[in-house]
Amino acid sequence: MLIGKLGNMSKIDSRFWKNKKVFITGHTGFKGTWLSMWLIEMGASLKGFSLPPNTTPNLFEEVLLDEKMNSVIGDVRDFNKLKQSIEDFEPEIIFHLAAQPLVRQSYLNPLETYETNVMGTANLLESCRNISSLKSVIIVTTDKCYENKEWDLGYRENEPMGGYDPYSSSKGCAELITSAYRRSFFNSEKSPGIATARAGNVIGGGDWSEDRLIPDIIKAFNNGEKVIIRNPNSTRPWQHVLEPLSGYLMLAESIYEKGNHYADAFNFGPNDEGCKSVEWILNNLCENWINAPGWELDKNLNPHEATFLKLDISKAKSQLNWNPSWSLDESLKCIIDWNEKFMKNENMYQYSVSVIRKFNSL
Repeated sequence: MLIGKLGNMSKIDSRFWKNKKVFITGHTGFKGTWLSMWLIEMGASLKGFSLPPNTTPNLFEEVLLDEKMNSVIGDVRDFNKLKQSIEDFEPEIIFHLAAQPLVRQSYLNPLETYETNVMGTANLLESCRNISSLKSVIIVTTDKCYENKEWDLGYRENEPMGGYDPYSSSKGCAELITSAYRRSFFNSEKSPGIATARAGNVIGGGDWSEDRLIPDIIKAFNNGEKVIIRNPNSTRPWQHVLEPLSGYLMLAESIYEKGNHYADAFNFGPNDEGCKSVEWILNNLCENWINAPGWELDKNLNPHEATFLKLDISKAKSQLNWNPSWSLDESLKCIIDWNEKFMKNENMYQYSVSVIRKFNSL
């Protein structure tokens, strides 16, 4: 049951999620760990399937998540292991977050990117075909799945898929595969509902990924160094990680309770105020960080990255009653506060859960 807040906004009702059997791919990643913590606190029965974390430190280990859930180390490219893991658990809801998530990494390893993001998605969908307990499947892709025309309009869910680089195009492919599976194999009222979720640039505490703006800034500032910036004029739809996660949870619940009408693609991005340039982010953090060292421009030649991208979130607002909760200023302050707690060696699971509770109580 979705409970209204602040007029037309909604929050997540833990009563729905209590004792639900939820399977997550990519649970060791940044978004996957935050989603797992949220579900654990709501009383869900949780199983994760993912490669080990690929950075040190990482949020998964910092919050000791492997002690709090059924965690399986596996690769979504391994169809047989993935299928067996899902069948053994008999989930009601699946969130597919496992991915190679970085644009620049996709230039270095394009085949691995396509194998993980395209075939990994196909393997997940194929594994779902005969799971009688299954009600909802959320395939997480990205705002970069669209054919980006570098215009100032937000992309709607019916815009063409595309992608200049291997990462972006692999996510466009994942969308097409999901659509084909939905229409071919999950097309009856008794079938589980298969939806895709397209988020913007997620930010938040506990992200140490390579080649991401906020982690790069925090790493440099913590070391007392200037951060090197590639594209200060690039504009992105920035949002705290809990924003799209709340959308994924609402979408899964809507499919579970109301049927396959919601088995479709949904954008979960910020309002227009959250679409800011990299330089704006830098200036904000420099102003709010004590003794911030500042930044300088990378003079090296770098591969192509989109300069302007934002999402139209009208569909999620009207059909799911979902709305962004935090401004970009609030999100950045939350990240600074999280980093300060981490640097003081506080209990980051407890603190992260307090952030989730604060977010969901607005």
